[in-house]
Amino acid sequence: MDDIIVALASAWGESGIAIVRLSGKGSTELADHIFRSKCPLAQSPPRYLTLGKLIGSENMPFDEVLAVRFEEGKSYTGEESVEIYCHGGTIPAQKCIEELCSFGARIALPGEYTRRAYTNKRIDLSQAESVLSVIKAQSDEALLAANRTLQGEFSNKIRIFFEKITELAAILEVDLDFPEEDTGMISLDETLSSLNRLIETARELEENCRSGLVLREGIKAAIIGKPNVGKSSLLNALLQKQRAIVTPIPGTTRDSIEETVIYRGIPIHFIDTAGIRATEDQVESIGVERSKNSIEEADIIIWVLDSSEEFTEEDRVLWDLIKEKNHVIALNKSDLMPYDNKELLDDITSKSKVISISALSSEGIENLKGLIVEDFAKFSSFKGSYSVTSRQLSGITATIFSLVETKNALTSGIGDDIALTCIADARSSLAQVIGIDPTEDLVERIFGDFCVGK
Repeated sequence: MDDIIVALASAWGESGIAIVRLSGKGSTELADHIFRSKCPLAQSPPRYLTLGKLIGSENMPFDEVLAVRFEEGKSYTGEESVEIYCHGGTIPAQKCIEELCSFGARIALPGEYTRRAYTNKRIDLSQAESVLSVIKAQSDEALLAANRTLQGEFSNKIRIFFEKITELAAILEVDLDFPEEDTGMISLDETLSSLNRLIETARELEENCRSGLVLREGIKAAIIGKPNVGKSSLLNALLQKQRAIVTPIPGTTRDSIEETVIYRGIPIHFIDTAGIRATEDQVESIGVERSKNSIEEADIIIWVLDSSEEFTEEDRVLWDLIKEKNHVIALNKSDLMPYDNKELLDDITSKSKVISISALSSEGIENLKGLIVEDFAKFSSFKGSYSVTSRQLSGITATIFSLVETKNALTSGIGDDIALTCIADARSSLAQVIGIDPTEDLVERIFGDFCVGK
């Protein structure tokens, strides 16, 4: 925290502007070693752009730039900071960084700027995580959800909820410490009523977070089936472009192809897999194995069947692979004469979501997208959703579990001490969501996902 750190805050490569960011006590003085203007940057007003030149070690100017300084407490990191706006391109920014390092700055670690903002209490842990959500947002809905979290709306809800749990835990603690008071501070009915309200609030919060997580991370949908049933054609129809190679030859797709479509604000990551069948071809066998791995990793499976062909034993094998998983059956080639295999399909379709499509004519494609997303989010809840990580969602789910266990302990009469342990677990799970007394390992894991310069 005592070091002055430097990094490129914009992307590497050719662009109109490249932004070099310094942060740490003494940043302005260090920047003045290479920045030349009518007056030193240290004497310029804070948060005002100043035109000047960058001077290299040979005492020769190498770029004309704008620079701005930020006082301690009024910057992104909460520290004294400087930003230098070079011309875009790799060389000007790289040389600027090298010159600054020669005077004592060091290259920032991934996420170190945002980590310093967190350490300096300018933002909390959930806000810090939402910075990455803003950067990676793939739709307007995802961006709005991330911004709600970044502005502290999610943290405020969690803190208020945490205080309510703490108040109830304190009352239960007093009742345990003074058992001679028969009625306690509040009656059992009042305690259970309070717990029910807390559980209901937590479940509403969980729903909003679950929707936000879908917006943030999207849905992974694996397209599987036998060779030549139209999986690659379906991918092309979903993307509305020719992304996968399509031929009449079975086994054309040897490797997985992944592309993303934004549907009603939700990113759907479609994975076109190799056709699953027994084969002695070594390359195709690798593709089949990857297809099976995609089945395990997918949030939802799109099982493509050729509706114009007989249901076979190979199809039955595939059904055994996916029947316990979230899936949609897509009966492809609806533009052709369907094969009369109703009896064979009855057992399967009665347990599945089934849709008739034509990858050739795009019939049913929009309805298929709707089926994919309907189990993952309620569109009405997007308006109040919060962009969270799977870690934060797990913390809220664990809080609900502990509150329910608290209620069970009280109603079963197994002892107030057990109820206190359960409600303490609820407080602990919720505290980790926004980083109240977080472990160093957790902090390292969170900021390690950021890029250098953020």
